[in-house]
Amino acid sequence: MELDEIVARHIGREGPLLPILHDVQAAAGFVSEEAIRDIAQALNLSRAEVSGVVSFYHDFRRTPDPRPAIRLCRAEACQARGSEALAAHAERVAGERVRVGTVYCLGLCTVGPNAMVGDELHARLDEGAVSALIGAM
Repeated sequence: MELDEIVARHIGREGPLLPILHDVQAAAGFVSEEAIRDIAQALNLSRAEVSGVVSFYHDFRRTPDPRPAIRLCRAEACQARGSEALAAHAERVAGERVRVGTVYCLGLCTVGPNAMVGDELHARLDEGAVSALIGAM
């Protein structure tokens, strides 16, 4: 999807910057400097304002990363169920082949630790389940 189409879909909304950035990230896999410039111009913002939002949120990348990703919940409820040790295990298993990221709450607090792979949620994870998820990627 072209950047112009993405901007046009959101331009009339209140607070269109984040939805535009999410759609650009989904379409391209990252938010390029060119996209930052064009978005800033379309929304009458400075490049620094748009760049600041991109750098503030962990979900946005400035360079492409073709690796598959698993995002582990590291919120308090999942921490209480061992997500910190699980994250360390995931890093070891993933190596350089899979990107291990963090998300702070997937809303499944009673069945944690949790992770997200693409749009798919995974609950009640342990080391074996995480190893299997990463191995299937």
